[in-house]
Amino acid sequence: MEVSEKTDVCQLIDDGGFSRFQRIALLLCGLSVLMDGFDVQVIGFVAPAIVQDWKIDKASLGPVFVAGLAGLLVGSLLLSMLADRIGRRPVLIGSTFFFALCMLATAQVRTLPELMLLRFATGLGLGSVLPNAMALAGEYTPLRRRVTVLMVVSVGFTVGAVLAGFVAAAVMPRWGWQAVFLVGGSLPLAVAVAMVFHLPESLQFLVLRGRDVVVDRWLRRIDPAFHRSGEAGYRVNERAGKGAPVRQLFTDGRAKMTLLLWGVNLLNLLNLYFLSNWLPTIVRDAGLSLSDAVLAGTALQAGGAVGAVLLGLVIDRAGFRRVLIPCFVVAGIAILLIGRPGIELLQLFAAVVVTGFCIVGGQSAINALAASYYPTALRSTGIGWGLGIGRLGSMIGPIVGAEFIRAGLPSSTIFLVLAVPAVLSAGLVMAMGGPRAGSNAGHVVAVPKAGH
Repeated sequence: MEVSEKTDVCQLIDDGGFSRFQRIALLLCGLSVLMDGFDVQVIGFVAPAIVQDWKIDKASLGPVFVAGLAGLLVGSLLLSMLADRIGRRPVLIGSTFFFALCMLATAQVRTLPELMLLRFATGLGLGSVLPNAMALAGEYTPLRRRVTVLMVVSVGFTVGAVLAGFVAAAVMPRWGWQAVFLVGGSLPLAVAVAMVFHLPESLQFLVLRGRDVVVDRWLRRIDPAFHRSGEAGYRVNERAGKGAPVRQLFTDGRAKMTLLLWGVNLLNLLNLYFLSNWLPTIVRDAGLSLSDAVLAGTALQAGGAVGAVLLGLVIDRAGFRRVLIPCFVVAGIAILLIGRPGIELLQLFAAVVVTGFCIVGGQSAINALAASYYPTALRSTGIGWGLGIGRLGSMIGPIVGAEFIRAGLPSSTIFLVLAVPAVLSAGLVMAMGGPRAGSNAGHVVAVPKAGH
């Protein structure tokens, strides 16, 4: 293919297919998110073994959990901005190496302060993975399939969390809890090495930085027949951002959408982490057997994995707003049903699966929405700060659950209160405005061009 005038790299990706190189890049993004989910959730699975090994009180691990979440929050906020300055590739590779080494070091800890420090450090690295993997995956996916691919990449987090449970169950009885961290560090280390050789930088980012020679190299990896002729270069339909990336989230007409995305992230992650942490305990106290209570927690995540894939397919055709508004309304109804006194076991599991489909799957859609909305210069910052604000909800949810249980509230009241954030999320999505006419990209509103 020979080019005699400036090439729009976004159009080039949108009009093309999926080359082997693109598939490998997307696979690496997905694997990094999967290991993100593994390493975030693994501490919960090994906690009982640590308590037994160190002969400590269960409550003493509370600060360790909070330290990990705090690291995630700081990493989401700071490293996403760095990626919009220096590129997705170096931040994603560097973060993956960093949290892999932190996981390996965690296998050697002997005291609670050491464990707390390493969980915070691990969280710093993990916090940058999802924003950058989502941004990079979206930038190498044709528009017609972008939302579906983004949501499949995002659901890797849930798959990783489930995988952490299976690995812990298989490894701990034979080799101890330390071996789980060795697995959790070795696998992302291998992924990071593969990234060095096969993960590209964002083409849009490189064009905005005027690095056409590097764009040539990555485009030839996509299509070996591609080359420029003469002095022809590349273009994107936006301008490089100026000033602080966070401030730019509130300029050029983006303030309303940014605040709404922050609000939806906060409310939905509050619900997600409340349910992930307390659902088995609450339904166990309501009369379920221990095995059924554990299955209920598994059903929540399984529903979320299915939801992420199916919602992505529908959003690609109907748009985010038309899908997410009813999705969160249904979530509110399903949450109410979970707490209904005397509910049959089959009905309970159906309500839990639907809740996971809408809440866990809906979070993947929120991540994809942020990746679709923000321009290249702000994409990592936009996703990262939305998730960072949402991390506050992930910290509040488990605390609220503990207080509800301590107060002795009945499950019907707990789930009635928990339905409120889901309904409020539907209202915030409704306030985002109508879908862009004629778009199948899933955008909620027309995306403003950077600098316009």
